[in-house]
Amino acid sequence: MNEQLQPLKKQPRAGKAGRSGTQDDIVYAHIFEAILEQRLAPGTKLSEEALGEIFGVSRTIIRRALSRLAHEGVVLLRPNRGAVVASPSIEEARQVFMARRLVERAITELAVQHATADELLELRQMVNDERDSFSRGDRGAGIRLSGEFHLKLAEAAKNAPLISFQRSLVSQTSLIIAQYESGNRSHCSYDEHTQLIDAIQARDATLAVNLMMHHMDHIDSKLNLDEESASDDLHAVFSHLLQTKKPGRSPIKL
Repeated sequence: MNEQLQPLKKQPRAGKAGRSGTQDDIVYAHIFEAILEQRLAPGTKLSEEALGEIFGVSRTIIRRALSRLAHEGVVLLRPNRGAVVASPSIEEARQVFMARRLVERAITELAVQHATADELLELRQMVNDERDSFSRGDRGAGIRLSGEFHLKLAEAAKNAPLISFQRSLVSQTSLIIAQYESGNRSHCSYDEHTQLIDAIQARDATLAVNLMMHHMDHIDSKLNLDEESASDDLHAVFSHLLQTKKPGRSPIKL
């Protein structure tokens, strides 16, 4: 199989790291993004054959990407049965949110100390993009941008282990929300994000932490045990990529 996946022409923001790297970087980043946008349902079987066809790469490349996602806790590798998107239990969801609260508190405190003017401007632009996405009805992009906001905030905290941990927690949170969020799909995260940026810019650690904890309370309050809104059809999830493929199963030009 021809394996000449091309990197994205547009330079991605920090939250999309990896989409201009190696072949498995690109596959990893597209699956990660689909999880952030809640286009992949918890429990979805990730067929190596189907993904290899979609991305125009070998199973070896697909396995590398899935292994990275498994390390972050969003994919489950099952011996002799293949990979599936993780489907967190209620107890696992509670543990993730507890860890997320602790990490968000630490990140917020550090961001108050270390965030630069340029980083705060980038965070504000991400909030604007998030608001625009929800306004035009692109819920998936809005959810992804909301997650990327928290990843960018982690970068502003200037603590490498927290950045890595936060990346895993944000993606797991997206799965939990896809699996357990209530029918009320209203989002005001961009307003809460703006208030948080204002507090960080004012170097008010107490206010910033309080706002972040309120933000986490707001997310937590919308969870229940009912609906799933994502899809378990790999070809449907990545249809925008398949449309760019040429006849003869040529690779996707990403």
